[in-house]
Amino acid sequence: MEQPVHYLRELFAQLGLPYGHDDIEQFIATHQGLNARTNLADAPFWSQSQASFLREGLRADSDWAEPIDELNVRLR
Repeated sequence: MEQPVHYLRELFAQLGLPYGHDDIEQFIATHQGLNARTNLADAPFWSQSQASFLREGLRADSDWAEPIDELNVRLR
């Protein structure tokens, strides 16, 4: 069985954030410039549950890993 494919918009919805195109672009513009040494999940703008979701999604190489990686790149 194939893993479901998730997109950045779905990741934002999963994180409880507004997920319209403009909302996502505004979030990235606001938080862009994250230090390269800072783990994405350790960024100060996440709630504890959001950080846990991001951390676990990458650790488990879940079907969320690809959009999490995309967000990570876009925030750098």
